[in-house]
Amino acid sequence: MTTSEEAPLLKLERVAKTFPNGTVALRGVDLSVERGKVHGLLGANGAGKSTLIKILSGAFTATGGRIWWKGSVVQCSSPKEALDLGVATIHQHIPVVPTLSVLENVFLGAKRGWRHTMASRQAFGELCERVGYWLDPDAEVGDLSIGQRQMVAIFQALGSGAELIVMDEPTASLAMEEREVVYQTVRRLAQVEKKAILFVSHFLDEVMSLTDCVTILRDGEAVMRAHTCDLDEARIAEAIVGRQIVAMVRAAPKKLADDAKVVLNVKNLASVGNLGPVSLSLRSGEVLGIAGLLGSGRTELLHAIFGADPRATGAVEVLGKPIARSTVAAVAAGIALVPEDRMGEGLIPGFEIWRNTTLPALGGVSWRNCLPIREREMERARDAIERLKIKAQSPDVFVTELSGGNAQKVTIAKWLFGEVNVLLLDEPTAGIDIGAKTDILRLVRDLADAGMVVIIVSSEFEELLAVSDRILVMRDGKCVAERNGHETSEHELVLLAGGQLAGTLGDAGSQMQTTGQ
Repeated sequence: MTTSEEAPLLKLERVAKTFPNGTVALRGVDLSVERGKVHGLLGANGAGKSTLIKILSGAFTATGGRIWWKGSVVQCSSPKEALDLGVATIHQHIPVVPTLSVLENVFLGAKRGWRHTMASRQAFGELCERVGYWLDPDAEVGDLSIGQRQMVAIFQALGSGAELIVMDEPTASLAMEEREVVYQTVRRLAQVEKKAILFVSHFLDEVMSLTDCVTILRDGEAVMRAHTCDLDEARIAEAIVGRQIVAMVRAAPKKLADDAKVVLNVKNLASVGNLGPVSLSLRSGEVLGIAGLLGSGRTELLHAIFGADPRATGAVEVLGKPIARSTVAAVAAGIALVPEDRMGEGLIPGFEIWRNTTLPALGGVSWRNCLPIREREMERARDAIERLKIKAQSPDVFVTELSGGNAQKVTIAKWLFGEVNVLLLDEPTAGIDIGAKTDILRLVRDLADAGMVVIIVSSEFEELLAVSDRILVMRDGKCVAERNGHETSEHELVLLAGGQLAGTLGDAGSQMQTTGQ
């Protein structure tokens, strides 16, 4: 007879989920997670990963199958029940309270008042020591970067004392040095503390290096269960998408026409403490990649161009016309931003796909009295679903019901129906599966070929190399180097971004004038 200690900590038998509208998200999934092991849960966007995670975290209730915990059948009907059971979930959309401090967020589930005591500060210090990462316990979480907020969520899970920790894309928004911290934490939790880890990731290299075994979902079913040592990245990728993946190769070097017009001109753009001054000029059809580590000023540059930073100084011109420093003026001039925090800044969670898709360009679907025409909006949404391969049953699906990658596609799609001259993309492939990632990078090329200017920020430098005509490297809020996309490498970009290699501008370079050739 198998004892609870010998049995898997968590075991799923034919777990299924069908929503009231008839959508079948899971068709009967088997999964076993053991103590002291890192189990990878993989799959394309819409494969069922998010639904399975929500069932484990108590947010959803399974409509079929059984869940075993320490050898006994259980069913959690709320997140608190799951946490009390010993299951902590670090969600992809970081569930922290921006108006509370780091300390208050980490011990949010503790008894009232306990998180303000010296004991809580001591416990927080022990967590920092345990992970090897330090945060100011009194800092307001809303002031932290995406990467720092992710670390707060990890601290929160560890502080709960959970036996199973579910990590949903924990490194998607982190810089390389912060990813290494997560990797070390995962290894310590599994190997030293004998925690069970269910690790969801689209980065196949970290799956290969971190996990002991993997389960791959496709269309709501488990299509592969195997030990990681028996697999390679190509075989995993093929199982995820159901077909062989062709590696994304660099676009052919682009020679701009001599009469190609200057679309975007930025002069001495700066912001207090974290940006510039930066000057750049881009002509029709150019793709500019921005490389840099977390905190280098990449996001700040995009926000300043978009008019979202009220402290910014300098000038932004589109097609030779100065743009007032506001997001309204930027959108009117044809500047579009796809932000890093898609749910917090890029979408309206309470709206369906069709409302989100047509929101920036309602003028094109309105009568003279400015009232939107529902059928035109639905037609655009259906076009977006087909064009970007968004996995949704209909345009009426709320964006909160979509997987992370499909929600990101909606964030991009909403800008494709207006008169956009400049598209700013901040980590557009974070948390997206390998197939969808290729689709988005190809879309970037297609938009540039049609004459649009695209500026793309990505922590994955290989993506920048695949689509960019030129790449600017940022460090400490300044542009420290510029490279032709076909005359550099991922290795060189990493060294430049980390300050281990002097850039073209030298260490004193604080301003760059760059013009497409």
